[in-house]
Amino acid sequence: MLPKKIILDCDPGHDDAIALLLAHGNPDIELLAVTTVVGNQTLNKVTRNALCIAHIANIHNVPFAAGCHRPLVREIKIAPDIHGESGLDGPILPEPTMKLDARHAVDLIIDVIMENPPNSVTLVPTAGLTNIAMAVRKAPQIVERVKEVVLMGGGYHKGNKSAVAEFNIVIDPEAAHIVFNEKWPLTMVGLDLTHQAQATPDIIDAITQINTRTSQFVLDALKFFGDRYREHQGFGYPPVHDPCAVAYVIDPHVMTTQKVPVNIELTGTLTTGMTVADFRFPPPEDCHTQVAVKLDCARFWQLVIDALKTIGETTDPG
Repeated sequence: MLPKKIILDCDPGHDDAIALLLAHGNPDIELLAVTTVVGNQTLNKVTRNALCIAHIANIHNVPFAAGCHRPLVREIKIAPDIHGESGLDGPILPEPTMKLDARHAVDLIIDVIMENPPNSVTLVPTAGLTNIAMAVRKAPQIVERVKEVVLMGGGYHKGNKSAVAEFNIVIDPEAAHIVFNEKWPLTMVGLDLTHQAQATPDIIDAITQINTRTSQFVLDALKFFGDRYREHQGFGYPPVHDPCAVAYVIDPHVMTTQKVPVNIELTGTLTTGMTVADFRFPPPEDCHTQVAVKLDCARFWQLVIDALKTIGETTDPG
């Protein structure tokens, strides 16, 4: 089978970093482009982090481009409580050597989709959806050419930024509204699923045994990430949200999904940013959205571990 072509739109971020390593290290993925957007930290910081990860893992011949520096309508909201002042606190990051693509991320997304055959490119956003919404508005013809959208965001029962809203959605709910209401196939890998993907001690032991610079980077990231999740959200072990979306593209059997209509609340006093999933049966015939429900944790973590082994030992990132 041919590798699955993806564009990873991200805001690294500890779990975005692992998502990028999974996409790079899995032979069933062809990483066409990496684009960044404001989210876990400011655009400049998350873009630098993406380039640092590329250096650590020897990612070459993949264009990286910076995108939107703020949401469509609202003020910037970042997450230093979870990701620190750099957006990727914990690991010692090298000085990046890769140069950014000269294009704006929105233009790179459009170009890559239009240059590849119809229904061959999957969009994997693991951040706020500002870049994707802007791309749709600038070039609406991309909708019918995209194979599917597999995003990390939302939650049909759970929130983390509010009682009912997840961070990636609530930081730019207008962008999310645009993306969820286009008629491309869309899979929402939300908190109900990603909270199952916790880096438990046995997982840490397995990553430790890989014993490479890249695996050590992951361990350092998970240590900081885990401490912050324990302090701010009461988790015993950190849930790694973003790699779950990449894992679904690699192997849809890694999780079960349910087809339900999903829309975004824009005006609720207590519910702005809520991903409103309608579980009434049956779903409409034209339903184009589905939500992830149950994770095969062993299968998921094996994908991550195998990717780190495939990346192997890299040159000194210092």
